[in-house]
Amino acid sequence: QVQLVESGGGLVQAGGSLRLSCVASGGTFNNYAMGWFRQAPGKEREFVAGISRRGGSTYYADSVKGRFTISRDNVKNTVYLQMNSLKPEDTAVYYCAATVSLDPIVVVRRPSGYGYWGQGTQVTVSS
Repeated sequence: QVQLVESGGGLVQAGGSLRLSCVASGGTFNNYAMGWFRQAPGKEREFVAGISRRGGSTYYADSVKGRFTISRDNVKNTVYLQMNSLKPEDTAVYYCAATVSLDPIVVVRRPSGYGYWGQGTQVTVSS
């Protein structure tokens, strides 16, 4: 069973950047497709970005396309979310998620497709 720990959240001004990290332990990292989700107060958890288990395929929500980049390091058992040109509407708790994937190129977008979740890290963007 894999455990996920996020870090890198914080307070940033609009237009700024943050890089989130998610370290996985307890499993074979390159067996897992990974994703980043976020949840703002009073809203449902939404997909932000996903990456296949080998890193060759990625997918982004329209709201972050061109500003966020997901990547992974299968040696360091870590997935990253580089967030640039941040906007106040990006304010949320960001969650890392993992799911066992038999397909090396699939990207999972539905929250129900993930079996493992981190505790979340708060990102606050001030205007």
